[in-house]
Amino acid sequence: MVGIDDVARAAGVSTATVSRALSGRGAVSTATRDRVLSAAGRLGYVVSAAASSLATGRTRAVGVVVPFLDRWFFSTVLAGISDALVRRGYDITLYSVSADAAERRRVFDDHLRRRRIDAVITIALELDAEESVSLRGLGVPIVAIAGPHPLLTTLTVDDLAVGRLATAHLLGLGHRRLAHIGADAVTDAASSVPTLRRRGFEDSLAEAGITQYDVEPADFTIDGGSRAAARLLARDDRPTALFAASDEMAIGAILAARELGLRVPDDVSIIGVDGHELGRWFGLTTVDQFARGQGERAAEAVLSALDGAQPAPGRGTLPFELVDRGSTAAPHD
Repeated sequence: MVGIDDVARAAGVSTATVSRALSGRGAVSTATRDRVLSAAGRLGYVVSAAASSLATGRTRAVGVVVPFLDRWFFSTVLAGISDALVRRGYDITLYSVSADAAERRRVFDDHLRRRRIDAVITIALELDAEESVSLRGLGVPIVAIAGPHPLLTTLTVDDLAVGRLATAHLLGLGHRRLAHIGADAVTDAASSVPTLRRRGFEDSLAEAGITQYDVEPADFTIDGGSRAAARLLARDDRPTALFAASDEMAIGAILAARELGLRVPDDVSIIGVDGHELGRWFGLTTVDQFARGQGERAAEAVLSALDGAQPAPGRGTLPFELVDRGSTAAPHD
C-alpha cells in the first residue's frame, strides 16, 4: 500500500511538505505542490479523510445552504463553489431549506451543529436574527452570497442597481409601456433579491414620470415566465417592453411572445437578469451577474478564513454588466 513516505521520496521532498501540499495548508510553492500532486497521482496515493481529520481537526468539507436546487442560478453558483473547493481538496455538504419553519430549524439547529463541516456558505437566503446568531455560534467561517446579513460576511450584487440598469436600458430605447415579471409569494419570501430588482424598476419609472405599469408574479422558471408574459401580452394595451427578474423567466417570455405571433424585439422588447448560458441561443439581452464567479469568490473567502484570515462582517460588492444581444429595440408604435 502506497504511503506518504513513498510520495515524499518520489517527489524529492519531506513528508511534512507532502502533507502541506496535499492538504492545502501551509506555505508550499506552486512548483513543489505540482511535483507532489504529480507523484501522488503516479503512485495512486489518496489522503485518508479520517486520518486527515484526526491530524488537523478538519473535516475537509464546507456546508452550502440553498433555498432551491432546481434553478439555474443556484446550480451555477454551486458549480463555482465546487470548482474552487475541489482544487483545495474540500468537499461540499449540501443543505436545502425552504420557507417551512420546522425544516429550517432542523437545518440550523441540528444538521449544521453536528460539526461535520469546516465552514458555511449560504446562497441568496433570507436569514432571520436567530438563524444568523445560530450560524455564528458554530464557530466556523461563514460567507453569505446575497441577502441582508449584518452579522455575516456577505458578497452581493447591488440588485437595486441591477433593476435600474435593466429599466434604464428600456427607457433609453424609448419605451413607455413597460411591465415587470417578478417573484411570486414563495420566491419573494425566500430572498430579498427579486424585491430589490422590482424596486429598481419602479424607481426608474417614477423618475421618468411613468406611473402606469404592470407587475406579474412568476416562480423564476421558464414555464412561470411564459405564463406571466402570456397574460401581459394578451392585453389590448400590451406593454412594448418586458423586464423579467431572471433570464429563465425572460426566456419563457420570448417563447410566449412567439406563440402569440409576436416578434422579439420588433413587437416587444425583453430583457432578463443572470447571464444564463441559454441566453446566447435566444439572443437575450441581459444583466449578467457572473453566477459562477460568485461561487468561486465565496469559496475563496471561506478558504482564506480557514487559512487564518479574519474576514470582518460586512458587504463585498460583486460585478454585473449589461449584455445587449438583440432582444431589445426601440418601440415601433
